[in-house]
Order: sequence, then C-alpha cells, then structure tokens
Amino acid sequence: MGLPSHNVHLAKKNSTGVYVRHRPETTLLYQIVREYWPEFQAELASHGKYLPAYVTKEFDEYLKCGRLEHGFLRVRCESCHDEKLVAFSCKRRGFCPSCGARRMADSAALLVDEILPYQPMHQLSPGMASIRAMQEQLPRVLSVPFPLRFLFASHPQVMTRVLGIVYRAIATHLTHKAGFTKPMAQTGAVTLIQRFGGALNLNIHFHMLFLDGVYADKKHGASGFRWLKAPTSDELTQLTHTIAHRAARYLERQGLLVRDAGNSYLTAEGADTDNEVPINHLLGSSITYRIAMGPQQGRKVFTLQTLPDCGNDPFVATVGKAAGFSLHAGVAARANERDKLERLCRYIARPAVSTQRLSMTRNGQVRYELKTPYANGTTHVIFEPLDFVSRLVALVPKPRVHLTRFHGVFAPNSKYRTMVTPAKRGKGIRGKTARQQPDQTPAERHASMTWAQRLKRIFNIDITSCSECGSDVRIIASIEDPSVISKILTHLDEREATVGTARLPQCRAPPATGLFD
Repeated sequence: MGLPSHNVHLAKKNSTGVYVRHRPETTLLYQIVREYWPEFQAELASHGKYLPAYVTKEFDEYLKCGRLEHGFLRVRCESCHDEKLVAFSCKRRGFCPSCGARRMADSAALLVDEILPYQPMHQLSPGMASIRAMQEQLPRVLSVPFPLRFLFASHPQVMTRVLGIVYRAIATHLTHKAGFTKPMAQTGAVTLIQRFGGALNLNIHFHMLFLDGVYADKKHGASGFRWLKAPTSDELTQLTHTIAHRAARYLERQGLLVRDAGNSYLTAEGADTDNEVPINHLLGSSITYRIAMGPQQGRKVFTLQTLPDCGNDPFVATVGKAAGFSLHAGVAARANERDKLERLCRYIARPAVSTQRLSMTRNGQVRYELKTPYANGTTHVIFEPLDFVSRLVALVPKPRVHLTRFHGVFAPNSKYRTMVTPAKRGKGIRGKTARQQPDQTPAERHASMTWAQRLKRIFNIDITSCSECGSDVRIIASIEDPSVISKILTHLDEREATVGTARLPQCRAPPATGLFD
C-alpha cells in the first residue's frame, strides 16, 4: 500500500540532510583575508612591488564568494512557496575551501563515472582490471626536489614536459614487466597536480592513478587486460632513478639545469631570480618554509613539535627515493571497489586549506595544524597574518594551466579511450555504444554534475526538495543588479527584525506564590 503524498514528501525529507547556506564571513580564513589582504597589498606597494593580475583577482573574487550582497539565485518551493537565496561562488582554483570542495566532488565523480574503467570491456578476455594509485596516505606521490618545485611553479610548460617523462618511464616499466613491447601493449593514467603541502607550503607534486596492468593486443585483433603485481621496493627505487636521470637530462638540454660531480643547480633562466618580481620571492619562501615578510623575513617558519613516532612505517616497502625524487605506490583499488576509488579521488583532489585546522593564538598569530605530523614530530606551523597571506598567494596557480592530465588510453585523442572508459567518449567507433544507450543523448552523457547533484552525492543534501514540505523547488530568478540586491536584503533584514520582535514573550510579573496562602 503506497504512502500518501505528504508522507512521501516527509520520508524524502527525513532521508536527506537539510541545506544550510554557507556563510564564509563567519570563517576564520575569510576574516583573515578580509582584514590583512589590503594591508598585504599596501606593504608591497610601499616598496614599489605589485602582484600579477591573476593573483589579485583570486583574492578579490574570494571575498565575494558566497556573499549575498554580490548576487544570488532565488529558489522557491512550488508547493508551500518557501524561498531561499543561494549566493554565487567564485569558482577559483587557489585556496577557496568552498569552491575547492565543489571541484573535489566534481573531479572524483567524473573520474569514477566516466574515465576509470570498472573492468575489461566485454570484447576483452575475462578478468577484472585493478587501478593502483601511485600514492601513499601522506600527501605525496611523486615528489621532486626544491629547485624543481620553483621551476615548475614559474615555468608550467616545463612541468608538462617533465610529467610526460614520468608517465613514459612508468608506462614502459609496466609494459616490460608484462612481457610486451610498447607497440604490443597500452596502459593509462590520470594525473592530478597538487600545489600544496601539509604546512601550506608550495609543494608541486604529482598524484597519478595508474592502471595496474596493461591492455595487450592479441593475434585475432581482440585485446585483453593483463593484471600485474604491485611493484617491489627495488623496482620503485630503480624506477625513481630512471625518472630522476631522464628529467635532469631533459632540463640540461633545455639549459635550465647544470650538474657537476656532486650537485645540481638551476641556471639563471631556470631560477628566474628577479628581485623586482615579488611573486618569485613569495614562491621561493613558501617552498623552503621561510618567512616571506616582516622583521623575521628569511628565517624558518615557527613550528610546534612533539616526540616523533618511533614505530615502523608500514609504507617503507612502497617508496622509492633517488636524487631528491620520491615515488610512492602504497594504495590500490580493485575494480569492484568503486566507493574506495571515489574516496581516493576525493583525497587527491582535495582543497588546499582546511578551515577546521586553522586557528588564532592569543597573541594574534595564525596557527595551522598538520593533517599528519612530520617525521621530526612537527604538528603545527605558526604564521604572522601577513606571512600567512603570502602563503595563500603562492598557492594560486597561473591561468590556463591544467591541473588534471590524462595519459595513454585515457588521453582525449587516444583511439582506445572509447573502448576502455565507461562514458565511451573519445575517438573510435561509437555505433555500438549508441545502440546500447538509445535513451541517452550525447548532451546528457557529456553534461557535468550540477551543483544540486554534488550536494546529494557528497553530503546527502537534496537542494531540489523543499526542507519544509519536501516538494520540488525551482530557480525563479537570478539577481545581479546591485540596487535590486540591496532592496531585497534590506527587506529581509527588516522582516527578520519584525518577526524576531513579535516572537518575544509579553512582560509580566512572576506568579505570586505563598503571599496570601
């Protein structure tokens, strides 16, 4: 027997969370940026130095993100006419926690639903393909030496070429391990480039989701997936040596690196040390854990430490190190572990700043807690407010630099992408795919997740349903005119004040008890 309509709405309402508008002005991060960002700019201007336009725009847009006074959508319930205002977001890639969380959910959903395969396609040999994440629980995958971090931050095109070297070295290793040559087998990977470390330092490193095997061509034209065992410590060490050697050789050919018998140095073109460009100084200070501004400029950042953990590291066997490079391969997800894979994708696509670990000390300094203590026992880093803002500046990526890259069979121009990815998107024959999904248009297959779908998937919050009655809601207007925004917000403030006053209980004397008994 079916439930009445109002009970259905009630059940729907209780099964999900209630949407509450994010108020960035109440967060400590927003308050620090709002108060000290103008002072930071004035300090640079007093020395005749100015930041690039893309950095200034990042901060200005962040201060408008989630604020109703800068524009919003009106969302109304079709049944009870309950109305909510949804503020616009900045959609920036630097340090905004809200937009970073949205991008994290969107990236993870895209990878799991459309890119990373569940198992070999039906035309392949039986079996299940696994996906191994070239990463550990610590926020590192392929880490590079300090000089290369600065080089990658200031020259993104060089980072792209080095990333190609890294992928080809790992792909060749997997192909040879499976007993094939390059023309006989193909593999694939997805790289998410992270720019931050656990202490809000600029630490450019690569998180690479690699297929745990190769797709090999058979004699009759079919192809099959060949699963491979996890790499050993010796294999990782040898692979790291190969990556370090090839990357250094490429940088030498480009005139960006000079090596002698014992050390390697960036050339003047690679270092790009121009004291008149303040962004270079801020990048270098962030990479080397140095204070960038104030009377303590040039000194190490103040840290809080505890006794280091003396226990055995369970990931030692899954780490290769050579010449400042380190390669981790400690987490794997099987084909049927899609939930685990999505959690892994969210982890490697997470925002740079965690507001839950941010606090202020009694003397007005900014304290940031590390997610995982360092090997020396460091648990917190302490910044002066202006130096904290300089750390945020260093985390802002240059425009038109993609932070997600696809390699091998997952590359957009790969002829194998249509055959191995769940979305069937890419070059190749699509007739069979179209016959399998006649009810889904190409636009529907290609459409990204909506904001409401992200909330539902990640936080179990259904914004498309009214929190009061459970009926459907819809957008009725987009308000961007400052005069209209001011009128609506003023009206809401007045109404809230009137309602708040009306709800106050009437004043009366306490009950007289015992006086005339």
